[in-house]
Amino acid sequence: VQLQASGGGSVQAGGSLRLSCAVSGRSLSRYTLGWFRQIPGKDHEFVEREFVAAIAWSAGYRYYSEAVEGRFTISRDDAKNAGWLQMNSLKPEDTAVYYCAVTNLGIATMNPLEFDYWGQGTQVTVSS
Repeated sequence: VQLQASGGGSVQAGGSLRLSCAVSGRSLSRYTLGWFRQIPGKDHEFVEREFVAAIAWSAGYRYYSEAVEGRFTISRDDAKNAGWLQMNSLKPEDTAVYYCAVTNLGIATMNPLEFDYWGQGTQVTVSS
């Protein structure tokens, strides 16, 4: 499974961005899709990636971190093998490299170690 994240950029606080994740190699319908972020400058250990949001493969159950609840919306279209993260009311503390990832674990998980495939990151920078 290959994933490619895109849509990052630089915005001012209060602005919006929409990240995209294109999936190839297998049908996205078999996976839960998640978004994580990594703060620049911190240790790049895999376990340091912070959970942002995920949408499950069954029934489209969505769950979010407290930091983004109410501001970000995750969505998916299995027919297009793609997912998105709509980010509104962005704050400087949202500045990070954002990654999409998938897991076929049949439970709602926020643990990056339980996600099997990852895309490359896309940088989001929010200025005050």
